[in-house]
Amino acid sequence: MKSIKIIIFIVLIIGAFLLGFFWLRNLSSQEKDIPAFLLLISEQNIEGPQRAWWVSEIDLSVAEAKIAQTLIENNYKVIEPQELRDTISKEKAFRVVDISEDTAISLAKLKGVDYIILGKAVASAGGNIPSSQMRSCFANITAKLIRVKDGRIVSYLDSTASVPHTDLITGGKLALSKAGQDLGVKIIEILKGGKK
Repeated sequence: MKSIKIIIFIVLIIGAFLLGFFWLRNLSSQEKDIPAFLLLISEQNIEGPQRAWWVSEIDLSVAEAKIAQTLIENNYKVIEPQELRDTISKEKAFRVVDISEDTAISLAKLKGVDYIILGKAVASAGGNIPSSQMRSCFANITAKLIRVKDGRIVSYLDSTASVPHTDLITGGKLALSKAGQDLGVKIIEILKGGKK
């Protein structure tokens, strides 16, 4: 009786080990199927300079953060800036605001990225809204969705948004955020639509 309990215990341990092994193997193969994105969108808010995380100490821009959030919520992987800091600091060609497609693709290949979103986001101020203290704030994002493995431009994208606000900087930030979210949705629609 005691030997049967030991055999059952050993079989259960081996079964649990095998189940865990196959579960982890399946999980890691699923992660390999999740496309990884590198976001390279320079940004300029109202009355501010053009900025990019790969040139300075700032993190993702407002538009990039919203695009990243939208992609992540839809089970895509986004490469974080800190994952590339060492690579960028070693290569001067990566430290320019207007990074070229070829340079962006070279950077992406170093980290096994599947897609690059390369573009610019600009916020601007419009006129006063009649009978109020508010001003119109606009954001425009233009970008390319590039497949890294062959350097093919999958799609040209653009997004616009407007927000009324009493403070131009805050209004610009809100408009950039809104346009970024819209662009993220467009990217997902393109990928799910089979245009990749």
